[in-house]
Amino acid sequence: MRRAGRHGRQAQEGSLMENGVGQELGTPESPTAEGVPAARPPRARPRLVFHTQLAHGSPTGRIEGFTNVKELYAKIAEVFGISPTEILFCTLNTHKVDMQKLLGGQIGLEDFIFAHVRGETKEVEVTKTEDALGLTITDNGAGYAFIKRIKEGSIINRIQTVCVGDSIEAINDHTIVGCRHYEVARMLRELPRAQPFTLRLVQPKKAFDMIGQRTRSSKCPGEGRVASGKETLRLRAQGPATLEEGPSPFEEEAARRVDDLLESYMGIRDSELASTMVEAAKESPSAVQLTRGLDSVLGEFAFPQEFVAEVWAAVCHLKAGQE
Repeated sequence: MRRAGRHGRQAQEGSLMENGVGQELGTPESPTAEGVPAARPPRARPRLVFHTQLAHGSPTGRIEGFTNVKELYAKIAEVFGISPTEILFCTLNTHKVDMQKLLGGQIGLEDFIFAHVRGETKEVEVTKTEDALGLTITDNGAGYAFIKRIKEGSIINRIQTVCVGDSIEAINDHTIVGCRHYEVARMLRELPRAQPFTLRLVQPKKAFDMIGQRTRSSKCPGEGRVASGKETLRLRAQGPATLEEGPSPFEEEAARRVDDLLESYMGIRDSELASTMVEAAKESPSAVQLTRGLDSVLGEFAFPQEFVAEVWAAVCHLKAGQE
C-alpha cells in the first residue's frame, strides 16, 4: 500500500494507464455493400500515465509522453516546477534511497515513481591506501553518476559522511557532471595511492523521516528488476520506448550475474546495460562473436576480453539449464 499523508494522496484513484493496454479505439467492423467487413482502424498506442512524487515530500503528479530517461526527468520537473538537473535519480514504489528499487531502463505499468532531488553539498578528503576504494558507481542516464554500493570494511566505508545515493559532482575540483559511470569508476581507479584527493558529493534531499542506506553489502537477486509477467515500458537511449512483457526468470538471473561481473571488473552496476549484454550473448555463437557485437554497439566501454568471455559463459550456462 502506498504512503499517504505528507507524500500526497495515493494512486488508488485509478489505473496508472488510461484506455487500457491493447484496447481498440474507434468503431467496430461494419460490412460494406459487398458484404465484406471493412478494415478496422489502426490500433492506437495506449496512453500511459504514471503517478509521481518528490521523494522528500510533495503532492502527487501525473506524467506521460516520455520515451527515455531524460524526457522522463523533464516531465517530472515540469509537474513540480523545478529544473530537470535537480533530479539525481528515481526509485520505484518507495521514497527511500533504496538501490534495489532504482529506476533503470524499465518501468512497470503500475509502478509509482519517486524523484530524489539535490540536497546538501559536501566535500570529503580521501587518502587511497589501497587500490580499491570500495565504491560501486552507477548513473541516472542524464549526466549524474552516483554511489550505488559501499563495500563493508573498505576505505570509503570508514568515512561516515559518504552514503549510498550520493551523487559525485567533482573529483579534486574537476567536475564529472556529464560523465558516464564507467568513466567515473576509471578515474577513481587511476588515482595514485597515498595521495589525498577530494570528492565533492551531493546528497539527495531528505524529509525528516527518511533514513538513507549507509551500505548494502549483499547482492540481492531482485536488484534492478520489475515484476515478472507484467507488461513494462522499456526506455531506450536511442529510439522510442517500447511496451514489453516483463523479463523471464532466465533473463532476470542472467542479468543479475552479468551485473555482478560488471561490478567485479569495472566497479559499476547497471541493470539496463546488463540486460542489453544478455540479449547480445543469447544471439552470439561464441565469445569472439559477442566481443565483436559489443564493440560495435558499446565500444566506448572498452570491455576487457576476459570479462566478455565470462559474460558469454555465464549466459550460456544458464541457457543450457533451460533446455
